Amino acid sequence: MKKIMTLALLAMCSLTMMAQEEVYKAEMDALDAQGEAIVKQYKELMKKDPNSEQPTTRAKITAFSQMLDSISNQQVQLIRRIAKENKKNQIPVPYIKDAMYELGYEGLKEVLDPKAAYYNNPELANAKKLLAGFEKRAPGKMFQELTMKDMSDKDVKLSQWVGKGQYVLVDFWASWCGPCRREMPNVIACYEKFHPKGFEVVGVSFDQKKEAWVKAVQQMGMSWPQMSDLKGWKCAASDVYGVASIPSNVLVDPQGKIIAMDLQGYELVKKLTEIYGE
Repeated sequence: MKKIMTLALLAMCSLTMMAQEEVYKAEMDALDAQGEAIVKQYKELMKKDPNSEQPTTRAKITAFSQMLDSISNQQVQLIRRIAKENKKNQIPVPYIKDAMYELGYEGLKEVLDPKAAYYNNPELANAKKLLAGFEKRAPGKMFQELTMKDMSDKDVKLSQWVGKGQYVLVDFWASWCGPCRREMPNVIACYEKFHPKGFEVVGVSFDQKKEAWVKAVQQMGMSWPQMSDLKGWKCAASDVYGVASIPSNVLVDPQGKIIAMDLQGYELVKKLTEIYGE
């Protein structure tokens, strides 16, 4: 009789979990549908104005981007809630696995709770590896030295610029990286605005071919110091700073302490404005 009651209780728990999973799935599907609808509108807009020449087109693109960012943030918050509400089961695993890059450092730290029942699930191995990489360049850490070549094949060290009394953005990028190239105009604008106030940028390239690296620097007008060991993903920075995807960066204070990482778009502008003012 006791065994039958135990099995019945287990069955009830299983049904409850299944029902809860369906609720989470419905919430996530609804957000995905919203995102897909926006992407569809964007594609239709691009058919009408492929070169984004009209001011109204550019305004709509900005609005679409902001809406997608909002949806992404809602999804991240949903996953964090799922992890918080399901410490004793495996429900959070696929959500964490699929969104580990979107969760970022703080999000991963929160959901990868060693006390959670799902923590040792083998499907979270890559998420743990990503978090370990974030830890290497997390705010509060001191910068780590890199020794590479500049574009003239001269040996240079990161410490030639970092820890010398100014704020430095160590920018991890590559000529072949589309998102890096899309972000670069923002970095250039920040450099032009804040460099006169002491701000410095050091580019650390994940390129393998020197010609492509140098050409990209010249084409995009990156006038700050550059360094690379031309080893691609085997670049020393990948291990030293735990860089698993680019674009990536660390912002280092005048004493050589990392105060922020992976600042892009408006977040980079906002942080530098906090430091230097308008």
